[in-house]
Amino acid sequence: MSNDSYPTDDWIKVMFRGWYDPCTLSDGELREFDGLGDWKEKTFVNPPYSSPLPWIEKAVEEARKGNTVALLLKADTSTRWFATLQNAGAKFLWVNGRLRHGTGKPANFPSMIAILHGLGLGSQRTLDLQEKTEVRNG
Repeated sequence: MSNDSYPTDDWIKVMFRGWYDPCTLSDGELREFDGLGDWKEKTFVNPPYSSPLPWIEKAVEEARKGNTVALLLKADTSTRWFATLQNAGAKFLWVNGRLRHGTGKPANFPSMIAILHGLGLGSQRTLDLQEKTEVRNG
């Protein structure tokens, strides 16, 4: 199994049941379609681990539209993509132990779930609040 074909553990699928998944795997462990197109209000992404940055950039774009995105990723704080998530205000959920990715054996890397939640709406609310505060104090 390649790094780009790790299926999502069942317990994580249950947590995000009903969320749109643009990175679903077919039975042959291949991506079913280009998932970088339109996403939904709530999207769960288990991106290709060899190149998560395009998926993270898309997640930030979607969050700016007010959507919520959860990404299952390797826990690697030394990467450019992690900095992109951190700078976008993502919340990180660290997975205890190692995922098995449907293999029955623990992965050789730790995992995390990054959550981006409605950055566009939150940012606008913050700006509105700042403007109201400036008017009252000005």
